[in-house]
Amino acid sequence: MFTFTTGRAPRPSGGTQLRRIITVLSVVAAAVLAWAAAVPAASAAIIPVPGDGPYGPAPAAKGGTVQVITAGGMPGWQITLIALAAALAAATAAIFLDRARASRRTITHTG
Repeated sequence: MFTFTTGRAPRPSGGTQLRRIITVLSVVAAAVLAWAAAVPAASAAIIPVPGDGPYGPAPAAKGGTVQVITAGGMPGWQITLIALAAALAAATAAIFLDRARASRRTITHTG
């Protein structure tokens, strides 16, 4: 049996702390995604409007010319910025995972 003379529990290693932080962040991200998926479904109610009265349907307007905007989409600089941010996030995650795996490896001596 191990006893500690200081009366305190040992501090977790850096890898343990990193795994706990990643776990907490993933739980928070999952909660935010679940909330974002539930909000549109909850607010998609159709509210009936009475037929006659001040809140009834609007009268039909006379027809006129309508200009349709045909240009749209996302500018190229925004696409580049998103791709750059994704690449940096992936590289950072790869470095952290590589360092965490390297810290767990044991060194074996032959001879």
